[in-house]
Amino acid sequence: MGAFILRRLLFSIPTLFGVLVVAFLLLYVAPGDPVQAMVGERADEATIARLRAELHLDDPLPVQFGHYLAGIVKGDLGKSYITNRPIRNDIIERFPKTLQLAGAAMFLATVLGVTLGVVSGSRPGSVIDRFGLGIAYLGISFPVYWVGLLLILLFAMTLHWLPPSGFGGIRYLILPALALGMRSIAFLARMTRSAMLEALGADYIRTARAKGVRETVIVSRHALRNALIPIITVLGLDFGAYLTGSILTETIFSWPGLGRYVVNAIARRDLPAIQGSVLFLSAVFVLVNLITDVAYAKADPRVTYG
Repeated sequence: MGAFILRRLLFSIPTLFGVLVVAFLLLYVAPGDPVQAMVGERADEATIARLRAELHLDDPLPVQFGHYLAGIVKGDLGKSYITNRPIRNDIIERFPKTLQLAGAAMFLATVLGVTLGVVSGSRPGSVIDRFGLGIAYLGISFPVYWVGLLLILLFAMTLHWLPPSGFGGIRYLILPALALGMRSIAFLARMTRSAMLEALGADYIRTARAKGVRETVIVSRHALRNALIPIITVLGLDFGAYLTGSILTETIFSWPGLGRYVVNAIARRDLPAIQGSVLFLSAVFVLVNLITDVAYAKADPRVTYG
C-alpha cells in the first residue's frame, strides 16, 4: 500500500504541472489588462508602465512562466493584484469555509442518500421504494442554482426559518449544504439501491437466510458492505467536486469560501489569485482521489494494490 501511495503521488506531479501550464497560458492569452483592472481607467500611462514592469508583465511569456514556477517551487503562490495579499494567506483563510460547506453537504448526501438507497433496495416495489426513486429523479433533474433559489424562497423568504445567505452558525450552513448535496443525495440513492439489489440477489445472501440470519444483519453487515465500492466511488468524486467546484452555491448564498474567491478573482482579472487557486484545488482533487482508492482496500479486503 505504501508503494502504491508513493507511486500515485509521483504520478500526480506531471498532472499538476500540466494544470499549471494550461492555467497560465489560458489566462495570459485571454482579453483584458490586469494592470488596468488594478489602477482603474483614470491612471496615467507612467503608473501603468511602472506596474507592468514591477509585475514582470512586459517580459516574454516563457520568462513570466519561469518567475511564476520559481515561486511555486519555493511555496510562494504570489500576491493578489487587487488586495496585495499573499495568495497562500487568502487560501488558508477561505478554504476551511469551503471545506465546512463540502463536509456538511457530503454528510447530508451520505446519511440521506445511502439510507434511502438501502431501504429502497431491501424493499423493492414498496411505497418507500417508489418514493425514493421519485426523490432521486427530481434531485438529478434540477440544477444546483435552481435548487438554491427555491430553498431560499421557501425556507428563508416564505417560512422565515433560516437565513437566506451569509456565514455564521449552523443555521447559515443548512440551506447551502442541502443545495450543494441534493444531486449527490439523489445519485447515491439510485446507486445504493442498484448495488443493494445486486448484493441481495447473490448466493451468499440466500445461504445466510437459509441459516436463519436476521434480515437486519444480512442487509447491514453482508449486503451493504459488498455494495460499498460503487458508493465510495460516488462519495469520493462528489466530495472532490464539492471542494473544487462549489462556485455556484457559494455565490448564491454569499458563502465566503474559495469558490467565491475565484469568481471575484476572475471578475477582476486577478491572475495570481486565479492561478494559485486553480493549482491548489487541483492538488486537493488529486488527494481526494488517492484517499478514495485507499478506501477501496479498507472497505473490501479483496481489493489490493500491487
